[in-house]
Amino acid sequence: MTGIDARIAAVTERVRVRSAETRAAYLARTKAAAEAHPARSGLSCANLAHAYAPMAAGDKHRLATGVAPNIGIITSYNDMLSAHQPYEHFPEIIRRAARLAGGLAQVAGAVPAMCDGVTQGNPGMEMSLFSRDVIAMSTAIGLSHNVYDAALMLGVCDKIVPGLVIGALQFGHLPTVFVPAGPMTSGLSNTDKARVRQQFALGEVGREALLESEMKAYHGPGTCTFYGTANSNQMLMEVMGLHLPGAAFVHPGTPLRDALTGAAAKRVLEITARGNQYTPIAEVVDEKSIINGVVALMATGGSTNHTIHLVAMARAAGIQITWDDFDAISAATPLLARVYPNGRADVNHFHAAGGMGFLIGELLDAGLLHEEVVTVAGKGLSAYRQEPALDAAGHLIWQTGVCESGDPAVLTTVEKAFSPDGGLRLVQGNLGRGVIKISAVAKEHRLVRAPAVVFDTQEALAAAHKRGELQRDFVAVVRNQGPRANGMPELHELTPVLGALQDQGFHVALVTDGRMSGASGKVPMVIHLSPEVCMGGPIGRVRDGDMIRLDAEAGTVLAEVPEAEWQARETPPDHHDPLADTLGRDLFAGLRARALTAEEGAWSFAA
Repeated sequence: MTGIDARIAAVTERVRVRSAETRAAYLARTKAAAEAHPARSGLSCANLAHAYAPMAAGDKHRLATGVAPNIGIITSYNDMLSAHQPYEHFPEIIRRAARLAGGLAQVAGAVPAMCDGVTQGNPGMEMSLFSRDVIAMSTAIGLSHNVYDAALMLGVCDKIVPGLVIGALQFGHLPTVFVPAGPMTSGLSNTDKARVRQQFALGEVGREALLESEMKAYHGPGTCTFYGTANSNQMLMEVMGLHLPGAAFVHPGTPLRDALTGAAAKRVLEITARGNQYTPIAEVVDEKSIINGVVALMATGGSTNHTIHLVAMARAAGIQITWDDFDAISAATPLLARVYPNGRADVNHFHAAGGMGFLIGELLDAGLLHEEVVTVAGKGLSAYRQEPALDAAGHLIWQTGVCESGDPAVLTTVEKAFSPDGGLRLVQGNLGRGVIKISAVAKEHRLVRAPAVVFDTQEALAAAHKRGELQRDFVAVVRNQGPRANGMPELHELTPVLGALQDQGFHVALVTDGRMSGASGKVPMVIHLSPEVCMGGPIGRVRDGDMIRLDAEAGTVLAEVPEAEWQARETPPDHHDPLADTLGRDLFAGLRARALTAEEGAWSFAA
């Protein structure tokens, strides 16, 4: 293992200096809270009686006498969301393991867990982004009773994990371990699924064929197997030291998964303030671990949603990162994984090829990750080279991970990287600042110059396609889709339409102040343009027919309009659907109104 790469070190130092004041303030608040509010301190007999009332008599006695430490479980269980359905039985596994380790565990609270896969293209997606902040607040409510010595976070999917991290960091003095549920087994290949979606968009197959395809792809408990935001979350929790080593991609409902869940309970009890290994989450999530997360995101071609969520997660710990940091780290980090949509494999293939242990080892040996960090497993990231297994007696052990990739077409070495960079670009120009993920975009599609076609909704674009109006080269400009406008739903319906047009030989691209799926794919898409239209963003000045030039390699996007004319144009008034305040969306108006830009993490809490 070599020393840290100079480019990564420079970004880390820039972040440390930029964050010095806010990080110090966060740590001071955390220290003060730990000193003022030790677990169960200040609670009256009546308070304690309420907290212990449903427990067994022996457990009440152990807590009341201070003999046993207590774990607070925050769960995102529901049995509609495949990734979170396995959590139904985790609390009992945790309680049993905690008792064997001399502690106790209670479900402290539950957080909402919506599925973007269900709400894509529907009104619920307008609540998706800010469900993250609701989850953070729900986490804080669950831990607010101050009867816990440590916490376990049960969450997997898109907004759930970032929300849990933000909420947990408000209790930075508590040791906290994140407990994944694992991916579903492989079903219909992602390539075949995408092909049927495009066929449906072109009218070549009907809804019955589409539904059959989708149900073969999403067929059982666990996360979806493509490398979108959910699986990017699991990768991040591991490389940031918040999981036990090797926990991310073990299937639910297996003996190994259950053993890892029990081990998480045992480990979090070992690192409470009662012992000599005290490891609060405030020490785990620091500048180095955040940078490690960005590096691994780039090395795996992870979700663009984390250019929003990682910013917010870092902010919750007093750390300030920007898209310039993402861009610089992407330029320094080779792409080591090819997982759909950046390849044909799914996360199960990635895991079988060597998974997180191999990836972390490669990045450490190349000096691209900080090894000297605090993790829930102890000091140093090298422990995460290991992978879990069960011995002959069924006991959980950790063993040395593989030294060679089991499939170099899926997971490779730094020396034989798929690309010299991570495939994410900061894009700037007279339309604002955005990001583009080019790791799945073929080189011949990375430069597009074509007339703009302006839309205010994804539905309007889909309708234009059905009318046959988009059989040509164009740049779709979809505006009024930012955090303040409508909650920034993912514009998932655009992927098969634009992909099909590109396959027909047209030069197409997307420019938007909205989000795309965490599995953004083969069409060049500048997303998250900041500021958004309703904050005066210049994307609102684009008119139909304006020539737009997008150069993904150079990181530029320009409307080729004379400067005087461009500056004289006004941005349009907010596009407001009269039904936008129905189906619960009106309850999120306050969050939307105070949200910061996408580059600032779409943060809706007090500054």
